[in-house]
Amino acid sequence: MKNILEVRNLTKRFEGLTAVDDVSLEIEEGKIVSLIGPNGAGKTTFFNCITGVYKVSKGEIFLYNINLTKYAPYEIAKLGVGRTFQNIRLFSNMTVIENVMCGKFVRTKSSLFDIIFNLKEFKEEEEKILKESVELLKFVGLSDKLYELASNLSYGEQRRLEIARTLATEPSLLLLDEPAAGMNTAETNDLMDLIKEIKGRGITVFLIEHDMKFVMNISDKVYVLNYGKKIAEGSPLEIQKNKRVIEAYLGEVEI
Repeated sequence: MKNILEVRNLTKRFEGLTAVDDVSLEIEEGKIVSLIGPNGAGKTTFFNCITGVYKVSKGEIFLYNINLTKYAPYEIAKLGVGRTFQNIRLFSNMTVIENVMCGKFVRTKSSLFDIIFNLKEFKEEEEKILKESVELLKFVGLSDKLYELASNLSYGEQRRLEIARTLATEPSLLLLDEPAAGMNTAETNDLMDLIKEIKGRGITVFLIEHDMKFVMNISDKVYVLNYGKKIAEGSPLEIQKNKRVIEAYLGEVEI
């Protein structure tokens, strides 16, 4: 199995603060990989570097053989990296189906000319986008909410909508930033099933999460950050037994 993502000696500094310090990792195609660590460990900064939100201070990030550090966020999305956020970022005054259709924008081919003159090619593409968006909402369990405003959905439903909108970009690598945060047990279990189904579609998943039961039950591999440095990597079982990880993080959490 080949690697979909390779991060080499990544460092991100903010003036006098080093948020990510010489971190390297590899993610194989078709796996679910988790990034854990205490608050302030540099996890979200790491995601922001991968997706181009932050320019790296040092190091390289490869999606297959493409160096992502050379690209803007929208270009990285086109290359196949999708991402959700710790704080849900939906278009709250748009409907559920409109939110997902917006995610399809990075894959549209119609020109401004096609749109202004409502040409056949544009109409056909719009119909295709609508059909695929409906299918995605069915996949995440929101097919009965198509024309609801996003703001009217429950918290768990909003998380699912954000995932559906990101899947609409057709990612090969899906980054999820604390997807289970704020969810009850039933919602968390449903989310775990959904992520496994996403993996079943051939999409690689890389997630940040504080719910250790969730992480240990779903992950093929786990990386651990502490104060911006990678302190461990391995299978969930190996991470649970790692003394350095227990001292830095897992000792605080009931698994």
